Amino acid sequence: MASWRLGDGWIGEILSYTPRACDSVWDEKANVEAVGEKRAGVSTLSTFAPYGEGGFAFARGRLGERNMTDNTPSPELLAKAETLVEALPYLQRYAGATFVVKYGGHAMGDPEAQRDFAEDVVLLKAVGINPVVVHGGGPQIGSMLKRLGVESRFVDGLRVTDAETAHIAEMVLAGSINKDIVSWIGRAGGRAVGISGKDAGLVQAEKVGRSEPDALQGIERKVDLGFVGEPVAVDRRIVDTLSRDGIIPVIAPIGIGADGHTYNINADTMAGAIAVALGAKRLFLLTDVIGVLDKQGELMSDLTPQDVAGLRADGTISGGMIPKLETCVAAVESGVDAAVVLDGRVPHGMLLEVFTRRGAGTLIRKA
Repeated sequence: MASWRLGDGWIGEILSYTPRACDSVWDEKANVEAVGEKRAGVSTLSTFAPYGEGGFAFARGRLGERNMTDNTPSPELLAKAETLVEALPYLQRYAGATFVVKYGGHAMGDPEAQRDFAEDVVLLKAVGINPVVVHGGGPQIGSMLKRLGVESRFVDGLRVTDAETAHIAEMVLAGSINKDIVSWIGRAGGRAVGISGKDAGLVQAEKVGRSEPDALQGIERKVDLGFVGEPVAVDRRIVDTLSRDGIIPVIAPIGIGADGHTYNINADTMAGAIAVALGAKRLFLLTDVIGVLDKQGELMSDLTPQDVAGLRADGTISGGMIPKLETCVAAVESGVDAAVVLDGRVPHGMLLEVFTRRGAGTLIRKA
């Protein structure tokens, strides 16, 4: 029979196993009912406990039956202890630091990835780090616009946003996605408050201008993107207040213009601006790729701003990775210690990046 620890010094043998949860188990051989408690005045204990894949085991034992072999920590437990020891210098280094995390990509739609992300953020807060979450929501906005019969158009990856689209984007970002993330963090044991850049004047925005080529005329034409903006000023006070009170700020990428209009802001750009304003130790951009890849498809784990410029010049990086790295470089050159491009789908990838020597993703920092 396999041994089973019943708690408080009880070691027993598994007598039977049932593959479903139950309140009690009857064992005909022992002719006792497993009620999960010690019975006064007797030297034996009959109980049931979780065992195997979702089942319960019926066990019986005697007080004081201790086996040194059974008490030897398993390799898995020892590995967990080693991980905690490895994390110690990083816990000391980042105590009291601020991490700004841009949360986006397809991980936002995966329930397991949602749970992992929330647990990571709550753990960071629990060990004395101040996480600040800035989230995206482009795919969700696109889905809502499609459902409402509103066509989307993009220029340089930015959605052309008229008044109707701006209203829908704010509804999806601040009214739906933002509150979902707050709920996930709450279920993971943390405290979060959802806000947008409009709240308490957090982010002042300015209208973005873009141009596109006119092939027939051979010129560049200005394109009116509508209510698409970029951050020009950040008032950090509301974020500081929430963080001091043990609350994790969750920020929707919307800002207010000097003209009083609401502007939709690229979430990467918003996160970078907030990281600079907060003097963050780390800026994380969670995305759908493992990091920055070289021409052979291998991960480049450490880059400097000069490296990024070279990789862009020789065509190693292109497409959607360019604006992400522009955000990282701008943040690092403006005082953020380091920025990380990381796959948000990797379970607890943020913790691996912060608390292990190997890390995860691509780290961008000054030489």
